[in-house]
Amino acid sequence: MTWTIDEWRSFLARWSQEWADAWDPENAHERDEEARRERRLGFAPASEERIAAAEERLGHRLPPSYRTFLRVSDGWRHAGGFVWRLAGTEGLRRHEDAARMAEFYQGELGENSAPEEVLLAGMWQRALQLDVESDLTYVLLDPGDVGDDGEWAVYCYASWRAAPPERYPSFRAFMEAMHQEFHRMCVHRLGPEFVNATTEALDASVDEARREALRGRHEAAEAALNLAVAYGRPRAVGLRDQIRRLSGQTGMGSFGLLLEDPRYAPELLPVIAAEQVGHGRPGDRAWTHLLRGAADAVRDTGEEILRRFQEGTFRYTAEGSFGRAVEEARELARWGDADAAWHVLRAALPEWQPLGPDHLAPLGLLADPLLGPLCTPERGRELLATPRAGQRGDTPVPAPDLDPPGLAWLSETGPGDALVPYRFLLVEGVDPAGLPARAGADDSAVLNEPMTSWETQRRRHGNREVSTWDDRALVSVGRAGPDWSFAFEPAQGRGFDERRFVSPAVAASPGTRALVVWSDPAEPHHPGVFHLSVAENGEERYAFTVRKTAITKRGDIPDAFDPDRLFPQSEPLADRLGERRTLEALASGFGVRLPRHALTRGRLHTFTTRSWSRPPAPGEPYAVLRFERRRSR
Repeated sequence: MTWTIDEWRSFLARWSQEWADAWDPENAHERDEEARRERRLGFAPASEERIAAAEERLGHRLPPSYRTFLRVSDGWRHAGGFVWRLAGTEGLRRHEDAARMAEFYQGELGENSAPEEVLLAGMWQRALQLDVESDLTYVLLDPGDVGDDGEWAVYCYASWRAAPPERYPSFRAFMEAMHQEFHRMCVHRLGPEFVNATTEALDASVDEARREALRGRHEAAEAALNLAVAYGRPRAVGLRDQIRRLSGQTGMGSFGLLLEDPRYAPELLPVIAAEQVGHGRPGDRAWTHLLRGAADAVRDTGEEILRRFQEGTFRYTAEGSFGRAVEEARELARWGDADAAWHVLRAALPEWQPLGPDHLAPLGLLADPLLGPLCTPERGRELLATPRAGQRGDTPVPAPDLDPPGLAWLSETGPGDALVPYRFLLVEGVDPAGLPARAGADDSAVLNEPMTSWETQRRRHGNREVSTWDDRALVSVGRAGPDWSFAFEPAQGRGFDERRFVSPAVAASPGTRALVVWSDPAEPHHPGVFHLSVAENGEERYAFTVRKTAITKRGDIPDAFDPDRLFPQSEPLADRLGERRTLEALASGFGVRLPRHALTRGRLHTFTTRSWSRPPAPGEPYAVLRFERRRSR
């Protein structure tokens, strides 16, 4: 939207007064003495005749916002920190591209270049140059980049920035950005002494944005904070970055001065530590650099937090009823029930209390190894939209649950998926912590600390000795329904051999029921296999295996699990329709489910099972492979 003459006059007068009040005599240039004395960065208005003459000379009618600007001031001094003089009607000229930037950018174009890349490559040869005096900075008006409102884009390019030109949709947008740059540089130079009507209004908007954020109106709050950050208001950065992090914008900002505040550091430092550890960058040197300006107490807190992350012992805690909900949710997430855990946190959010006036939300959840994976961007926005800390507002629409019901979602995984092929054991009436005693490799089998699927895979592949018959599984465990527990393993590289297969369901079922599913989907050069076995009280009740069109059966199979019905001969095994029907029947018949989010994105306890295949009989061949790491000479 183009400003009127009065709006331009007000904006430019305010900028001029702020510049004069922030005058720095030690770095002043004599050319600025007149502007300081008159408290005016602009010049006399250009007449309509002067504007028309410039348009005639250049062969273009100038864009609306620049044209209106000229009717208030025929040029400008100190547009930001690096452009000392902007052209008026006489100084505006065609850009000559002495640096041959058009040649460079056009040479970078290819068949798949985006329209904006083509536009930029041509800009250098058609632009009008606005900068008259600058620190090696071009300010270019592009008559070939025109918006629906008739405005020309402005490109600002400084070679010393080692970055492409910055594009602004209009001259007005460019001038607003330069006013913001002036403010940021003054804040850096003068600190809290830089005070004027603009800074006071912005600081008031930051206060209101904080209250709006706690009322759940986070989008309006973020918009106000973004503007305050653009003007360099220090407090706005920490508030804005909290909203960004919970919205899923990881790596966006570092919470500004809040990171050095002893009230907030214990909550915010773990968020950064979790991100660094997650990206494999848990370095003491980088951490020291991050806290280089902090007080000794905050640095000590930071070192302790980093140590706990490196050791894997960090846990998020909070006070009051929300803190109790955190502990309850962590116990649910520990066994894979991500949705139930989030429901507990969601219900308690209104009771959450901040650590101080600039604390907007329980950011520490993001850093918790069990609760962090629950906080998807959608849920983070739900959290932000929930009124809290005693504020009133509208209750948001709940974010959708993450886990589909039942088991059939397993049949929707495709080649290359981390969970394909797969195998799992389900045991009724047994807590997940009791599974190692029933299916563990030996009597000493215990649960490992919760691990991500990637960490589990690394440990699984880290074995230095592999036997062709010993098929022990490193399984992730959790709850599979109201009265069931699961042990699940992606079975990559595990071939199903029915002659040697030993179903863990038998050993796991004394006094209860247990079942095993093994799925290795068919591919063009792989026949595929699907197996189900069900045991009760230490005995196998029934089982079947499907390979291509061949079906083998044992025991009295209920009609609901009849493989002839579930896997009709006319249906290719590769379509996985029979697998889906079987999984649906199991979920319905036994009331079981598996948690997709926990298995793919969360952390679960693990343990090593006994072998899923029998030892070799006398005379049967087998091999044992041992791997050693040796340094190359």
